Amino acid sequence: MFLQVPKCFQLAIYLLIMVIFASCGSTKSIPYFQNVLDSGTTTIQVANSFKEPTIQPDDILSISIFTIDPTTSMVINQLASQSMAGVSPMSSNTNATTSGFLVDKNGEIDLSVVGKIKLLGLTTFQARDLIQSLASKTYNSPSVQVRFSNFKVTILGEVLRPSTYTVPNEKLTVLDALGLAGDLTIFGKRENVLLIRERNGEKQFARLNLNSANLFQSEFYYLKQNDVLYVEPNKGKAATLNTARTQTFALAGTALSVLLVLFTRL
Repeated sequence: MFLQVPKCFQLAIYLLIMVIFASCGSTKSIPYFQNVLDSGTTTIQVANSFKEPTIQPDDILSISIFTIDPTTSMVINQLASQSMAGVSPMSSNTNATTSGFLVDKNGEIDLSVVGKIKLLGLTTFQARDLIQSLASKTYNSPSVQVRFSNFKVTILGEVLRPSTYTVPNEKLTVLDALGLAGDLTIFGKRENVLLIRERNGEKQFARLNLNSANLFQSEFYYLKQNDVLYVEPNKGKAATLNTARTQTFALAGTALSVLLVLFTRL
């Protein structure tokens, strides 16, 4: 003789089975660089795609001039230190003001004592040499440092800390950027990360596979200023959301059943 299982127990067993299957999703797509051998040594040539960014209008430059007598360059260096106060080297705070020497629409900056200098199209290395040659007319054996103060990338989607990050290093890789954002969450789609880049007024889209070490050979391995990385959610995220909804509906149904039982017994 078979016992009749109440419907509430049937529903509970059904929900338990769903939760178990939802939590047993495949982890095959989680590890990075799966085509690297588990033991021994694997050598992969890194793409030679890095090109130094060139100075464009509206860029902000951090410029410091040092001489044998530091008091002679106090005016410029004091301006640089004041303008950068409160801005961390790798800041995700979009409210922070990035200051420095602004490149105007003509590609020029107005540097104290030295005067106006056209830097349009130059790398920071070339700009340093140019400023140093001009500063040597005023200062004794000047040493110059130039870098971007507004070199930024944006990381969105399934990462721990999605945001826009300003970095002091022009040679930034995809892995560096993801590291700034705290890496992908467990729900990040590692085999299909989207990179969005603006080139000559047009948007360029590229797909990157973090599961493969061939990433190091991609022409997009090195990021450029204003690049955007978007990490899509995988199916596990959708399954988690569906499970949460199912549990909510089940609890509501159970509560409704209890209320109906109470009303029928009144």
